[in-house]
Amino acid sequence: MKDIQRLTINAIRVLSAEAIEKAKSGHPGLPLGAAPIGYAAYTNMVFNPNDTRFDNRDRFVLSAGHGSMLDYSLLHLFGYKVSMEDIKNFRQLDSIAAGHPEYGVCPGVETSTGPLGQGVANAVGLAIAENYLANKFNTEDFTIVDHYTYALCGDGCMQEGIENEAASIAGTLKLGKLIVFYDDNDITIEGNTDITFREDVGKRHEALGWQVLKVNDVNDINALNRAIKKAKAEKNKPSLIIVKSVIGYGSALAGNEKVHGSPLGEEGLKTLKENLGWNYPPFEVPEEVYAHCRRFASKGKRIEREWKKTFKAYKEKYPSLAAEYEQWMSGKVKNLENIEELWQYEKDDASRNYGNIVLNKIAKYVPNLIGGSADLASANKTYMKGKGDFLPENKTGANMHFGIREHAMAAISNGMYLHGGLINYCATFAVFSDYMKNAMRMSAIMEIPVTYILTHDSIGVGEDGPTHQPIEQLAGLRAMPNMKVFRPCDGRETTAAYVSAFNGKEPTAIFLSRQTIPMIEGTGKNALKGGYILSDSEGKPDAIIIASGSEVNVAMKAKTLLKSDGIDVRVVSMPCMELFEKQSESYKNKVLPAFVTARVAVEAAASLSWYKYVGLTGKVVGMDRFGQSAPAAKLFEKFGFTPENVAEKVKETIANN
Repeated sequence: MKDIQRLTINAIRVLSAEAIEKAKSGHPGLPLGAAPIGYAAYTNMVFNPNDTRFDNRDRFVLSAGHGSMLDYSLLHLFGYKVSMEDIKNFRQLDSIAAGHPEYGVCPGVETSTGPLGQGVANAVGLAIAENYLANKFNTEDFTIVDHYTYALCGDGCMQEGIENEAASIAGTLKLGKLIVFYDDNDITIEGNTDITFREDVGKRHEALGWQVLKVNDVNDINALNRAIKKAKAEKNKPSLIIVKSVIGYGSALAGNEKVHGSPLGEEGLKTLKENLGWNYPPFEVPEEVYAHCRRFASKGKRIEREWKKTFKAYKEKYPSLAAEYEQWMSGKVKNLENIEELWQYEKDDASRNYGNIVLNKIAKYVPNLIGGSADLASANKTYMKGKGDFLPENKTGANMHFGIREHAMAAISNGMYLHGGLINYCATFAVFSDYMKNAMRMSAIMEIPVTYILTHDSIGVGEDGPTHQPIEQLAGLRAMPNMKVFRPCDGRETTAAYVSAFNGKEPTAIFLSRQTIPMIEGTGKNALKGGYILSDSEGKPDAIIIASGSEVNVAMKAKTLLKSDGIDVRVVSMPCMELFEKQSESYKNKVLPAFVTARVAVEAAASLSWYKYVGLTGKVVGMDRFGQSAPAAKLFEKFGFTPENVAEKVKETIANN
């Protein structure tokens, strides 16, 4: 190893340890052990710290996000807008150097990471996007999309099921532009990995279709560089580079689990510096280190300039293709609300079928729409006709086949969106949203508009029984900040859900029925407000019935029954609480006036979400138990989702108010 390489790597180590010590919080083990991996990645990558959105940059994902100081040290040294003050404010309030890397907060961070294994899946999504866009836009004489995705993970990532799911699909799809470093230090929080983890990770990945390379000493930079070169040479397989390292390298606790997640302490930091031969004041980096790192940043700037010249020539020869590329990469989506054909339906149907109709119509207006299902496209009705399949033999299709890998599917979808250029969705049964909930949460944290299509939305699933009948999922996702949850009552409300999702700036979960639900007079674009008066009383309402999805029709029939008894009620359709809450106070008060306290909410799911709207004196006709296996109609009758029962609850509520 050259002296400047050793000095730079030790700068990464010491800077990381100093920031963690100052914060009295953090994880020094990984940055100390894996610093050479980060250095090798950055010195082989194409990047421009002055243009973090350069389309053709290489991407780097720190899947082991607890080692975030490695990320910040690298970004600082290689010229990104991460200052020494930012480093000193590690883990402090409003700092860009948060405890785990945060997308949109720290320049150069490609995705928020921390939940182990998800970063690998994000990286798979980034690589899929690169592959898809390359096949779409590259020509025989111009290469516009051509870059690599790097990820760094550890033993913890390798133990998570999502890593295997993601690695499996990456191998199947032959993602040759994906390079994953495995920081193999044999330590997790509870001790040596022998107590829980004795598998041959390399053989597993070989079986999954990966090229597996090994570096026996993390400090052997030449070996790391050779491995990266071999990884780039393999065009038809993703590459896993297994690197043997020592957690907490250079510290008194090197190789010990105690160095994983605790500062070294003043004496420990002093010992580290002595062992590394580091003789500089706190938070001081030698100028020659900055100069060395600037060389690689300058290389990236030069490559970007060359790329822009290439793109200019590409634009002159292929103006329509270049215009399409620019449109895709802008992230802008055509305003869908006023496209009238999206709102037109010919017959009553299940909302999953309404969803298929509107999805295929939207695909004509959003050419960069891509997505798929966890092996349930025929049941979720999420296949786009005429768009082809994304397969290892043909990377031009827009229909993804994620396989039965819900957790990885959601995290991969996050990566696909984060790459830029694509508008994407994924789908499964609503009850299986539990499998992918943490990745959905990451969508919400990053505020990226991935669309989740969740069909078979209630006890209407019927004979499949309680294991497949979602009860608590609606309430759980509604509790998630930044997540829009739509449960439409008919075709036009389904259109509103898709329009809101694809024109929105946050993730959306769309719950759709298996059973047929009728078109209802009065539905339409008002659904974009989240909640609206579907059918009003002639004067002051005696009560208000609020419902979503298939139960809106039940509410409408209950209104008719109540009318015959001299009770005049208002029916409010509430397909999306989150959008309703964004409306003005005057609008919300108009829909749900405070002076009408007799309120009943109806939804074939957990009642928890609804008390905000019915209050302490209202009632909820909901499901606060698991369902049963039986035909859907029998279940709705048994559990009280009938016009008669809803009408009776309204009468009881009026009597109590």
